[in-house]
Amino acid sequence: MAIQWFPGHMHLTRKAIGERIKEIDVVIEMLDARLPGSSANPMLAELIKGKPALKILSKQDLADPARTAQWLAHYNAMPGVRAIGLDTSMTSPAKALIDACQQLAPNRGGMVKPMRVLICGIPNVGKSTLINTLKGKRAAKTGDEAGVTKTEQRIALADDFYLYDTPGVLWPRIIVEQSGFNLAASGAIGVNAFDEETVALELLNYLIPHYPDVLHQRYNIDDVASHTDEDMLEAIGRKRGAVQSGGRINTTKTAHIVIHDFRTAALGRVTLETPEQFAAWLAEGKKADAERAVRKEAIEKNKPKKKPRK
Repeated sequence: MAIQWFPGHMHLTRKAIGERIKEIDVVIEMLDARLPGSSANPMLAELIKGKPALKILSKQDLADPARTAQWLAHYNAMPGVRAIGLDTSMTSPAKALIDACQQLAPNRGGMVKPMRVLICGIPNVGKSTLINTLKGKRAAKTGDEAGVTKTEQRIALADDFYLYDTPGVLWPRIIVEQSGFNLAASGAIGVNAFDEETVALELLNYLIPHYPDVLHQRYNIDDVASHTDEDMLEAIGRKRGAVQSGGRINTTKTAHIVIHDFRTAALGRVTLETPEQFAAWLAEGKKADAERAVRKEAIEKNKPKKKPRK
């Protein structure tokens, strides 16, 4: 199942970023530390056109710290890129953000050449929460669902530092299948665009081999490794009392429980991908996308030509 979600306002955001980028010194992309590769917008790479980039791994307090360190090292090894981790416990995020941007654009700053920074990210990645923290008040709307911010706004973090906030934006087509599932699990995709049970099964399919201890501790299920994703969903349903008449498990309710437990970190600190895993998924996705393009071209070529009207 391929998950796609690209509401109309995201087309407008893409256009706005393309216009704004001309006068921007540094682009900040906020990523979800639980799925840094999947939450990185490939469309943004085309739009920023070589601008210095700061990758912020948000919600790092919900993510696996060892894997966060791997992702930070991965991004910091790239030319023209800096990466830092943030979460709600950081006492001075503005200073960390300004310092990182000044390292990327050392010739900007002061009233003559103020720093102009564009902040982007997928929906529900924590951008509005960060901005409220930076301003010390509710400067931007926040919410736990995709698509809360709908308009661009400018925020002055200092006399010579302007931050332009944009609505959360995905990309027109997600070619990495696992990314679709991970984005849905995180809350970045609207609830009407995916089936909760399918997403929960994919989530469990990843957690069973990579995080068996968190499933055992959260749901008191023994011998986690011997379960399939469907077996695990059934077992969790029994443990959580999602049992219908006749002893059948309400898998829809159970799927909601599993996804909620992941989003709130009730499962523990979990990251759904490593740099190596995501690179392999991306290679597979690009190959499948190229094959799809070839098939589409062949279909178009074999279509009977319409006869011209007389």
